Amino acid sequence: MSNKRSDLELYARVEHLLGIEESTQFLHDSYAQTLEAYDVKSVLDIGCGRGGLMEQLALDNIEAKGIDLSQVMVDEAKAKGLNAECIDVADEKGQYDAAVAVFDVLNFMESEALETFLDNVAKTLKPNGLFIADINTKYGFSAVAEGTMNAEDGAGFLSVDAVFDENELRTIFTYFEKGEGECYSKEQQMITQHFHPLSFFRKKRALKLIKHEKISLYDTNDKALLVFSKA
Repeated sequence: MSNKRSDLELYARVEHLLGIEESTQFLHDSYAQTLEAYDVKSVLDIGCGRGGLMEQLALDNIEAKGIDLSQVMVDEAKAKGLNAECIDVADEKGQYDAAVAVFDVLNFMESEALETFLDNVAKTLKPNGLFIADINTKYGFSAVAEGTMNAEDGAGFLSVDAVFDENELRTIFTYFEKGEGECYSKEQQMITQHFHPLSFFRKKRALKLIKHEKISLYDTNDKALLVFSKA
């Protein structure tokens, strides 16, 4: 996949503390409606996570396979009976009517890696196949994602601190996990996301941008939904 999903095992464990369930469902609904509009029958879900979108697509009789670089996520998707595999998109051998990359997958890659990623996605698509993805707008990064938050449950305490600078959002996750007695163990990880202007996606390549629209997830126009067609 050429992104940083393999480095997100801590994120996978604490995702439930981030309060993103409603936002995730909103995106899943947006993707499902878009796929239905194009009469898609088979989908590759890149960065599938726990398989929420695949479960939704199954209700619409759309055959889906998910891939993710997080073994934690893939194991949970497979436990639901979903077709999921822990591989990079470059290693995917099948071809599909469409591929999707939900919730910031593209933002986890620098420009050079993203170019390679888009080329690899094109190889997974049938002729005239579609690729649908969402990205953060600059406003989404600077005015919405930047900041701090804290959350806790019975197992531990999470602190998140995000700073947007020079077109990068650097987010530090610090998790204090309860041990025996009054003891805690500390685990920390930094995740970097990159802003990509719309002009980047309009470049001539195997995937042609055919549609884009601003969407409001946490605030007005903080994300954009992109639809590409295999040239």
